[in-house]
Amino acid sequence: MQDPKLSVGTSPSNPFWSDDSRTIYFSWNPDRAKNDSLYKVTLTNGKTLTPSKPQKVSPAERRALRIDQSPIYNRARTQRVYESQGDLFWVDTKTGRVRQLTNTVDSETDPRFSGDEKRVTFRRSGSNLFSIDLTTGELAQLTDFRPGAKKSDSKPNDEEKFLKAEQLRLSSVVTERKERKDEAERLSKLDRPKRPKEIYLDDKQLVGQQISPDGLFVTYRSVKSASGAKTAQVPNYVTESGFTEDIPARTKVGAPQSTQEFFVYDVQKDTVRTISVKSLPGITNRPAYLAEATTGKAKADTSKKMRAVTFSNVVWSEDGKVAVVVVRSGDNKDRWITRLDPATLTMTVLDRQHDDAWIGGPGIGGSFSPGSMGFLADNHTLWFQSEADGYSHLYTVDALAPGTKKQLTSGKFEVQQAQLSADKQSFFLQTNEVHPGEQHWYKMAATGGTRTRLTTLPGANDLTISPDERYAVIRNSSATQPWELYLSPLVTAAKTTAAPARLTESQTDVFKSYAWREPTYVTIPARDNQPIYARLYKPAQPTGKAVVFVHGAGYLQNAHKWWSQYFREYMFHNLLVDKGYTVLDIDYRGSAGYGRDWRTGIYRHMGGKDLTDHVDAVQWLAKTQGVDAGKVGVYGGSYGGFITLMAMFTTPDVFKAGAALRPVTDWAAYNHPYTANILNEPQNDSLAYRRSSPINFAEGLKGNLLICHGMVDVNVHFQDAVRLSQRLIELKKENWELAPYPVEDHGFIEPTSWMDEYKRILKLFEERL
Repeated sequence: MQDPKLSVGTSPSNPFWSDDSRTIYFSWNPDRAKNDSLYKVTLTNGKTLTPSKPQKVSPAERRALRIDQSPIYNRARTQRVYESQGDLFWVDTKTGRVRQLTNTVDSETDPRFSGDEKRVTFRRSGSNLFSIDLTTGELAQLTDFRPGAKKSDSKPNDEEKFLKAEQLRLSSVVTERKERKDEAERLSKLDRPKRPKEIYLDDKQLVGQQISPDGLFVTYRSVKSASGAKTAQVPNYVTESGFTEDIPARTKVGAPQSTQEFFVYDVQKDTVRTISVKSLPGITNRPAYLAEATTGKAKADTSKKMRAVTFSNVVWSEDGKVAVVVVRSGDNKDRWITRLDPATLTMTVLDRQHDDAWIGGPGIGGSFSPGSMGFLADNHTLWFQSEADGYSHLYTVDALAPGTKKQLTSGKFEVQQAQLSADKQSFFLQTNEVHPGEQHWYKMAATGGTRTRLTTLPGANDLTISPDERYAVIRNSSATQPWELYLSPLVTAAKTTAAPARLTESQTDVFKSYAWREPTYVTIPARDNQPIYARLYKPAQPTGKAVVFVHGAGYLQNAHKWWSQYFREYMFHNLLVDKGYTVLDIDYRGSAGYGRDWRTGIYRHMGGKDLTDHVDAVQWLAKTQGVDAGKVGVYGGSYGGFITLMAMFTTPDVFKAGAALRPVTDWAAYNHPYTANILNEPQNDSLAYRRSSPINFAEGLKGNLLICHGMVDVNVHFQDAVRLSQRLIELKKENWELAPYPVEDHGFIEPTSWMDEYKRILKLFEERL
């Protein structure tokens, strides 16, 4: 449970390439220093490119390095722009020549080439858009967003108007002077250079301001924060000042939400107009759950009101002729992909995905992100991902011809990452089609068809492709080996016999000294005949005791064949197996990697199918693995802690002991973005919250329960553990204990905290099982 730099080692991360595709940079810490350093591997020319040994990049070289992890190229990839320390730089990718474009105290960010590639557009101080001419260096301001409301001159009343008219009638001198002043103002306006329209934001926040490639339109969103939303405070007791200090945390689910509006600024007409979504099909539809919900004004409301929506950033074709905006309903049950005509404000729906539960899955995006999406070489065929057939797959649609949607990939697997090649003729795809617990990369024509596998290493593979698309850095791990970097030619797996060249070696001698167990990968039949994927750890000398581990986050995958983010738990499981325990780790209902139906299997009832999956797994252990059904424990953190509580409270005869770490005890106290997707809002769907919150079932506790919770947890608040403790006290339960950790947030940091927590978990299982 010590610092992972000392126990496991620090894996390399964030690899990126030089412009000439001959140097690989990455973050690494083989020296176990306080922070990662930048390393590089250079490729030397021969019959094949040969990688050097990793070298640490010196501070001076690092400061002079003119490359970043998200390069912005022109279409020919001969030029690149990037931001560093709030200033902008231009690079000739062939010669390496660098030109600094800005040097100001303001922060310049988000550089982009204009449609004609003669200018670079960017944001200054996070607000207004500017452009700089790459030939002349001329700087131009493109927008004039201003906070607050416009101060208007007070208009004269009728009395003042009368007196002014009388004075002008009675005095020719005053009249002549007024005429001269008016003429001077008119001439001054003619001489004044054109400036962008002043746009006042009032009490709203500016988000997502973009200029079209042709420079004719600026699109942006304004976000108005909800009033009356109470923010929870987390008390911090162990502070430098010696006083208790409050940490502002978050609102709770069901609190009023911010609202969005989408605007188009027509530069030539100098006008700003608002986009309307009233024409979107289904925009007034009522969510299906309201027919079953037991409370709430929304249940009785049958009016055809438009639902609140959020807008993504605009996705422009390279020629600037097609703009796409993704609109999502505020309840996240609809996603509309629309073509926007900025001149007429017309929105044409290209694809609508509806889900009675909630929209999600790999590549689908979120409130502000359009998801995995872009245009093919013809500049009007849009590619995107959708769960329309139950799994996240790749689709195209002609943005100029709605109704031409085409599915490029299909099958009971997920496309987990997708990127288009530089020539836009091929896709590079990461999928889990070999096995839900493996991730491999493929190449496929942009029109679909056969996928050609590119990776061979078992486990998970993340690809970072060189600019010339000849080579790839592979970040790979297996169930027993943390992440390392490899170099491989970017050719099909069938055409190469050479294994990828390993670039890094990160594990400590301490880590290597133990024979870490490869879990057995099994599928367990659930009561509805669905296969539950699981990791099984079997002892050489079983004692009949078993522990079931419940991963966190709900939508997360852990029964896979790569190095788990739960590496401490993995090591703890090896300790348990050494002591004769059988350990099981399942991807229950709601886990990632298995498609839409598995993802939404917990809709309106957390602690339903996700818990029965665990109960079915315990029965399978007893039937097939020689486990004593009376000696089974359960533990997990966050969502895993929640499931542990539901297991101990609602299936008390299945689990004899449980350790609930940082658990949600009442979903009505959790945050809005996560919870409202799954359970809707508590004021409108109280049934879902009552049957999903462990605090309502605490009277069912029979076995021994350990609760561990960080007291400065700003995610799942310590208040959850406190409220449950009071409930258990009032129920006169005695077989439970609460271990508070005064300096820990949701994810523990201090080794002493980790050690204390897992000693308590081990003690619980050793004494009670």
